Amino acid sequence: MIRALAVLVMGLMLVSTSPPPPVNDALITGETLPPKLSAFGLLSGHQGRAPGTNVLSYSLSTPLFSDYAEKFRFAYVPRGQKVKTDGEGVLQFPVGSVLVKSFGYPADFRKPEADIRMIETRLLIHRASGWVTLPYVWDADGKDATLKRAGTRMDVSWTHYDGTLRTISYSVPNANQCRDCHERDGIVTPIGPKPRNLSLSFLKAVAIKPASRFPVWNDAKSGTVNDRARAYLDVNCAHCHNRAGAASNSGLFLGFDEPSGASIGIGKGPVAAGRGSGGFDHGVMPGHPESSIITYRMNSTDPGIAMPELGRATVHTEGVALVSQWIKEMK
Repeated sequence: MIRALAVLVMGLMLVSTSPPPPVNDALITGETLPPKLSAFGLLSGHQGRAPGTNVLSYSLSTPLFSDYAEKFRFAYVPRGQKVKTDGEGVLQFPVGSVLVKSFGYPADFRKPEADIRMIETRLLIHRASGWVTLPYVWDADGKDATLKRAGTRMDVSWTHYDGTLRTISYSVPNANQCRDCHERDGIVTPIGPKPRNLSLSFLKAVAIKPASRFPVWNDAKSGTVNDRARAYLDVNCAHCHNRAGAASNSGLFLGFDEPSGASIGIGKGPVAAGRGSGGFDHGVMPGHPESSIITYRMNSTDPGIAMPELGRATVHTEGVALVSQWIKEMK
C-alpha cells in the first residue's frame, strides 16, 4: 500500500513538473481560428499565468491604461527567426510571431498578486497575410479561454488602492475594435513593444539595444513631470494621434518625440467644435489644465467625449493628475 502511494505521488510530481507542450507553429501561421486559446500552446498554468515553451514574458516602463486591469505580457518568436528594429519605433516581428496580453483583476489591489480573476487574453498573430487580432475570454474555471470575435461585456469589481469598492462594465473589444487601435495607414501593426518602453531582460533576449529609455510614468525618480507625462500620452494616445493613425486629421500628434508646440495641443484649437471640446478653446492651455481639452476629455467617461475612445470605462485618476501637473507647470 505504501509502495503504491509512493508511486502515485511520484507520478503526480512528474505530471506537475513536466514542461508545457510546444507552441503550435502550424496553427499560428495557418488560417484556422481555434475556438480555444490552449490550442496554440502559448500559455500554461492556471489562467495562463505562465509562458509556454520558448515564450518570453516582458513588461513595459509605461503601460497603456485599461480600466486598472493588471496585464500579463508574453511574446513568441519562431526558433531561428530574429526580431528587428528601425531605431526607436515598434519592433518588427517575423511571420509566425505572436504577442500575447492577458487582462485580470486582483480582488484587492493592495494585494495585487493574490486572488486574481483573469478576464481575457488578446493575441496579435503575425501571419503571411498580415497581423490578425483575436480576443479570448477566460472560462469560469480558469482552465481555458474561448474565442469571442464579437467581443462581450462583463461586470468586474475590485477593492481599489484606497480601500473603496469599484465596479465597472468591462468591455472585451471585438476584432474590428482591435483593428481601430492597431491600424497605421490601413495596416494592422503592433503598437506597444517599442524598444525604449520594453523591459531590458526582454530586449536582451531578442538581441535589441535601445538608444534611450522611457521614464516610468508614476515614478518621480525616473524622469521629470514633462518626460513622464509625454511618455504617458505617447503610450495612451499616440497610437491614434500620429500622422498615420486613425486621428491623423485632428492635427494633434502625441508621440514622445513630437516637438513642443501646437502639434501636441499647446494653444491649438479643436478641428471641429462640439461636445468633445467642452467649450474650451485649446487642446492645452499652459498653466490651466481645468481649461484644456485634453484633460477635459481624459476626465470624462461619456462615449461622445471620453479619450481614449476605446478600452476605458472609468477615469484614470492618477494619469489625469500627471497630465494636469504637466500643463500646470507650463509657462
